[in-house]
Amino acid sequence: FGSSRCQTLTRPCPLILRSVSMPAAAAADLIWECVKGNNSFIRKSLNMPVMSAEPGNLCGLSSKKFSGLTGGKAFDLSVKKTGLKETIVLTTRNKKGSRAQKPGAMLVETGIKKNAKKGLAQVAKATVGALYRRDLQELAEKKYAKV
Repeated sequence: FGSSRCQTLTRPCPLILRSVSMPAAAAADLIWECVKGNNSFIRKSLNMPVMSAEPGNLCGLSSKKFSGLTGGKAFDLSVKKTGLKETIVLTTRNKKGSRAQKPGAMLVETGIKKNAKKGLAQVAKATVGALYRRDLQELAEKKYAKV
């Protein structure tokens, strides 16, 4: 308490008593630099590009653009099989910021229709309509056609 700015002990010192809050999330670039060489989702093979099995990665490539771990917005189309039934699932990041610290609730899975016209409309609405990863719309449409 030896600061000259705090004259009396009756009023709180603004330098010592600060509001304690949660630390801010690290920047996406910093997180990518930390996990790009080593993480549990990387799949390496000889004479092949480095692949990634992380949820939220549309192309399966280990790159910052497609990563569902580091970017603020994950986007993926996949097939989920339950018994004999197959469903097409769109995976995105949860909109609530509080869910970012809960790995189980971080991603949201939404069912997509199998009818080509309706399914493509849903993918377009999720990307361009919601202003969410518009750069991946064309790739998502191609992957939907393959799935």
